[in-house]
Amino acid sequence: MKTMTLTEARNRLLKVAEEMERRPDQVVEVVKRGKKVMTLLSAEVYEAIVETLEVIGDEAAFAKLRRALREIEAGKGMSWSDAREELGLSE
Repeated sequence: MKTMTLTEARNRLLKVAEEMERRPDQVVEVVKRGKKVMTLLSAEVYEAIVETLEVIGDEAAFAKLRRALREIEAGKGMSWSDAREELGLSE
């Protein structure tokens, strides 16, 4: 995780945005007078976080996810290629 001052972030915002487009997993912590005041992250990471929070907040969806993970751990999972074939989907 990168850290930069608020002044640096303001002066380099366009470059930071361009870098996040190239490396969407990068996170930048912005500090003001030594205290963290914000965190910059790519739209891709933000959307993944929001989606995760929505799933966790939906009790039924989260229960299905937990059940699916238990099934995978029990060896009842299916590979993506097998699932595509079973559903009649082509690559």
